[in-house]
Amino acid sequence: MDRPLVAVVLAGGTGTRLYPATRSDRPKQFQSFGGERSMLAETVRRAGFADEVYVLTRPAFAESVREHAPSAAILTEPAPRDTGPALVYAAHRIRKQLGDCVLYCLPSDHHVDGDFTATARQACRIAIDTGSLVTVGVEPTRVDTGYGYIEPGVDHGDYFDVASFTEKPDTDTAARYVDEGYLWNSGTFAWTPDTFLASARESELEPLVDALGAGDPKRGFETVPSVSVDYAVLESAADVTVVPADYEWDDLGSWDAFDRLLESDEEGNVALGDAMTIDASENVIASDGHVAAVGVDDLVIASYDNRTLVVPKAQAQRVRDVVEQLREDDAF
Repeated sequence: MDRPLVAVVLAGGTGTRLYPATRSDRPKQFQSFGGERSMLAETVRRAGFADEVYVLTRPAFAESVREHAPSAAILTEPAPRDTGPALVYAAHRIRKQLGDCVLYCLPSDHHVDGDFTATARQACRIAIDTGSLVTVGVEPTRVDTGYGYIEPGVDHGDYFDVASFTEKPDTDTAARYVDEGYLWNSGTFAWTPDTFLASARESELEPLVDALGAGDPKRGFETVPSVSVDYAVLESAADVTVVPADYEWDDLGSWDAFDRLLESDEEGNVALGDAMTIDASENVIASDGHVAAVGVDDLVIASYDNRTLVVPKAQAQRVRDVVEQLREDDAF
């Protein structure tokens, strides 16, 4: 590759759907969930193919990032504004520090199993060769309404043009997308800073691009909404491509994800931590203590510190309702 390859690890969120393991002061990326390393540490290790690794986070998390990823450079965004403003800020800062390069942007809290490096290098090569904004798509393994979907367009052999994005469709639509060969949007991207910032200038993030150019990032973040990069830039950009991932992937976005990743007992229960089950089946049990589940089926039971969540596994996404109420009560 004729220019530096820079991995940008996004580590500013909290992972609210894994409450109560995740809280405002202990976000998802700093936890291991049964692994040897925290999710952030594992992601930085996975990004070791890059010439440089940056972790983009909020100021309150910077010290924790240093503990979990001491080898990475740290960027702190002026305010939490979702991935759109965050990635504009990262592209501007890294271009200023390193000059001409290619960025591989990846979340800090996903599960990956397979040849991650090959897909990342391919995406970066395509970003350079085509001047496009590249997203990484994952072949669906099931009908899932919790993910965004990418419709592949023209086939170029090792990548596709993107025909359309759809965010979290209903069940019938998701089933049709799976049948028609759509890909899951993994939230992983490759682009050069120049290409991305030019596209961002054509979006609602233009005031931030201008403010960063004028050396006033704080004002720039105050002028733009909290918005994902998909919605703000990719859905309206002229030249977006998708590379199919050559690895297994899960975003660990909610407790039911562990049903797919952990080994179950004979009754289909999976456990993180110390658990006992009696006449119980198909439950996800997670705790930092001991949980006994008796005569219950198809539940998520998560207990950390002094807080416990019990919810039907099929409704695991509704933990968002709990977190929303806790935030209103200033108790998250």
